[in-house]
Amino acid sequence: MQPCYSHPMAEPGIETGRASVELVAAYAFDHGAFTASDVMDGTGLTRATVLNACDALADRGWIRELDDARAAGDYRRGRPARRYELAADTAFVIGLDVGQHRVAALVATLRGEVVGRAERPIVGGDEDPDLRLATARTVVEEATAQAGATPGQVLVTAVGVPAPVDAHGRSPRGDHDYWARMNPDFASRLGPWGEVVLENDANLAATAERALGEVARESIAVLLAEASFGAGLIVDGVLLHGGAGGAGELRVLGMVEGVGSPEGLDGAARSWLEEDQRSGAVPASSPLARTPVDALDVGRVIDAAASGDAYAGRLVERLGERLGRVCLLFGSLLDVDEVVVAGGVARVASPVIAAAQTWLDEGTYAPTPIVRASRLGADVVALGAITRAVATIRSQPWRFAAPIPR
Repeated sequence: MQPCYSHPMAEPGIETGRASVELVAAYAFDHGAFTASDVMDGTGLTRATVLNACDALADRGWIRELDDARAAGDYRRGRPARRYELAADTAFVIGLDVGQHRVAALVATLRGEVVGRAERPIVGGDEDPDLRLATARTVVEEATAQAGATPGQVLVTAVGVPAPVDAHGRSPRGDHDYWARMNPDFASRLGPWGEVVLENDANLAATAERALGEVARESIAVLLAEASFGAGLIVDGVLLHGGAGGAGELRVLGMVEGVGSPEGLDGAARSWLEEDQRSGAVPASSPLARTPVDALDVGRVIDAAASGDAYAGRLVERLGERLGRVCLLFGSLLDVDEVVVAGGVARVASPVIAAAQTWLDEGTYAPTPIVRASRLGADVVALGAITRAVATIRSQPWRFAAPIPR
């Protein structure tokens, strides 16, 4: 899909140089108000090169010139320095999480400050490609309306989907075409919301954890663990993709002893409850005996266990061992230091995570990864998409230009 922006930046000339523009733009993204001297100190560029790059960026709406140092009260002596800042509020990016059952969109400034949000469930057929696309469009329209952003002001929309995504934004046709239904060619069909970048949802969750979370290690697995398991894998500081974007797809769990399927915490809890209700294994005294299977999630199991229900307590232990075995797989294959359980389930899953850590610690598998809950909440994928969208602009600013206010 061709980028959609108001004033495409022409190829920088020799006097400015693409590399110089990129360096100065990167500096502007990372700092508040700055002078040419600040950039010189931070980049090693000459004053003339910095000023030329600043002029080029200002002409295209990327940065704005502020009052000089004298007017700002920071003047000492000599000619007052010109001051600039990133024009972060003149253009926007969108982070879109199109999950299996829910769509959420965040709209942010060029500094990643969220200024608009919307979400909707996918009602009436969550695997219907056209319905997924229509719901995504509606959610984007609602979020941008809240932010006051027009299509021409959006430079990049990053989209997370529960499917492998290759370098061209395509998902393979494996898994009985489930992946193709999850990604119905969003890159070309979403609409006029800038350049559309597609990525696997767990990879975006990993991106968010590295940029915004508490990750202090070079090798981690970030695990989305609700209906089914999916992982974003960062090894030695590098986010893994694979040839078709399938790194972190966990169909292999169907072959792992004690796991048996890629079902996540919610999915496994539902399967076990359905089986136990059918066989009469759920005690009549348990609140879960009367819980519809479709309404069950790990939060309800944990609440029942906390109220003293022994059956629910056993489910928590089973879920903990299941999670522990998945974490052991990451530790054994990739030697990750940490597994971060992310997404909406992380908010309630502490007892399951604690049980998983106990199972790992009591085994004979050392060294094993630390297991912990993410603090980024249900929006972790959309937050990672915002991070990815801003990084796309920052890495090649000459391809984009912020709309210049008239």
